[in-house]
Amino acid sequence: MEIIDRRSNPHGKNLENRRRALERARGAVQEAVREAVANGRIRDTGQGNAVTIPADALHEPGFHRVFTEGKRHIVLSGNHEFSRGDRLRRPPSGGGAGGGGAGQAGTDGGGEDSYRFLLSRDEFLDLFFGDLELPDLVKRELAATETTTPSRAGLSSEGSPSQLDLGRTMRHSMARRIGLGRPKPAELKEVEARIEQLEEERPLSDAALLELEELRERRGALRQRLNRIPWVDPVDLRYRRFAPTPKPSTRAVMFCLMDVSGSMTERMKELAKQFFLLLHVFLEKRYKTLDIVFIRHAETAEEVDEETFFHDPRTGGTVVSTALEEMIHVQRARYPAQQWNIYVAQASDGDNTTSDTPHAVKLLEEDILPVVQYYAYIEVAGSGAVIRGETDLWQAWRTVAERNAHLAIRQVTDRKDIFPVFRELFSRKAGTEVART
Repeated sequence: MEIIDRRSNPHGKNLENRRRALERARGAVQEAVREAVANGRIRDTGQGNAVTIPADALHEPGFHRVFTEGKRHIVLSGNHEFSRGDRLRRPPSGGGAGGGGAGQAGTDGGGEDSYRFLLSRDEFLDLFFGDLELPDLVKRELAATETTTPSRAGLSSEGSPSQLDLGRTMRHSMARRIGLGRPKPAELKEVEARIEQLEEERPLSDAALLELEELRERRGALRQRLNRIPWVDPVDLRYRRFAPTPKPSTRAVMFCLMDVSGSMTERMKELAKQFFLLLHVFLEKRYKTLDIVFIRHAETAEEVDEETFFHDPRTGGTVVSTALEEMIHVQRARYPAQQWNIYVAQASDGDNTTSDTPHAVKLLEEDILPVVQYYAYIEVAGSGAVIRGETDLWQAWRTVAERNAHLAIRQVTDRKDIFPVFRELFSRKAGTEVART
């Protein structure tokens, strides 16, 4: 039986009641979220999900009688079958008329009672990140909305002086002066020059005196009109206006490389999946288009789908260079470095054929690192195991990492160890990365 409560709560208490219910059942919901992540697809993580928990996980508070103290009055109905001291038989199993408790089926075939939570994206990610021991700042960064950038959005009559558009301002100024008939300064100079010329002539005829008087009146009118109609008026000012718009779409591809030889247990693969998932959520918030390429390898490598990548077992030895060669082939064929931001995540137990390590180092340093934005490598250990001494692959990758800042290597034994791989990515790469579009 599933219980779905659709009752409306008065006074806007719906969200508060929901938060309290999630808090009481946090452990069970978190376990359900981890199971949903483990059984789901990487592409679907962070989109919100519905999870189901047992009904008794909520621990709903309630009132009940305390029979060890206090006064009470009890009225019992009489009967004709039992007397005081008789022992009562237990009813036969399944005789009830309703859903049973946990694990007990009722007459209608119902099983264990449960609650179903439809989690939002933020709630889902918060519960998933809870046991990864991520700082709150990083959680907000992962769940943040898309960034925006200012872009030109026309002109405005108000704004900052630094955003003044001189061209548009002068265009409006000229149109206003022409429309209002503002005299040109050259016209005033001609009138003044003619007045000076007449004033120097002596004696003046009646016609010259009349002309001089008219010119003086015209000069006064021109000066008055010039003062009344300014060269640039506040109504002429035009400022460039900017509006926030979503950041231009960029494209990224995430290559997931994993050793699937016989030495990689299911728990190791689960740790690797959490690592790939966290990187996917990180990249998804920065790129509109994000492709994922799954490449698995043992003695040979192949590109596969996600289901095969995590769950299809293989046996045999380990040759890491085959995965690097396959990744280079796919990248050059489908994801040119000039058009795509390339990220690589590799998970392995550190085993590799000794003779193959030098070739793998050469491929990594000469063909892969020059074209990728970031390369993260984790070395995983099995359940309860302690990472043994440095493996050949770890030593080789560490030497390369000392010469290349965008290669990060970590060793992982538990879920909480996954985040240190990303600490460097957030503190350095997130602040300085310049994506290629």
